[in-house]
Amino acid sequence: MAKPKKSRKTAEKKKAKEWYAVLAPQAFDSKELGAVTTADEALLDNRIIKVSLMDLTGKMSQANMYTTLNFRIKEVKGKSAYTELIGHQLSPSYIRTLVRRRRTVLHTVKDLPTQDDRTVRLKMISVTKDRISETMRKNIRAAIEAELSEASGKYSYYELMNEVISGRLSTKVFNRLRQITPMNRVEFRKTELKENLAQ
Repeated sequence: MAKPKKSRKTAEKKKAKEWYAVLAPQAFDSKELGAVTTADEALLDNRIIKVSLMDLTGKMSQANMYTTLNFRIKEVKGKSAYTELIGHQLSPSYIRTLVRRRRTVLHTVKDLPTQDDRTVRLKMISVTKDRISETMRKNIRAAIEAELSEASGKYSYYELMNEVISGRLSTKVFNRLRQITPMNRVEFRKTELKENLAQ
């Protein structure tokens, strides 16, 4: 049986794939995050690139090992794809090590505005050393709300993300909560930049 001939249209669709260097924002010194390949540059728009904090900084630590940063490709120039940080998350396996029996775990979700008119959704986990009463839970939640409200509008977007990723903001919350009850850990397990992707 004769093989069907490939149409000229099909042949034209097959373009050679090219490599593009993916670059971090200036806040991360425009470091190269990796490389992606595509036959159509337009397909790179809004693609999400996930990079561990350890790979980005080159520093080995437990915090860096379990932290992943999410970048979105916003612009392509030549063979370079420029990104914006859109959030981070901690590894679920790390979070599970914090949650143990005879401890109280409180989850907090709060949208925080920045000085440069961005909004970041913060998802936080607070773990006490022992189980606490409902009244104590309310006191803890009130203290969390007060501490995060103080950060509202205080930082630019990248300043806020730096406070979160570096652990400085969680340390401030931890120090406030331990005045109420002994605490085991406070972590921002996830952040999300509220984006408008409408074209």
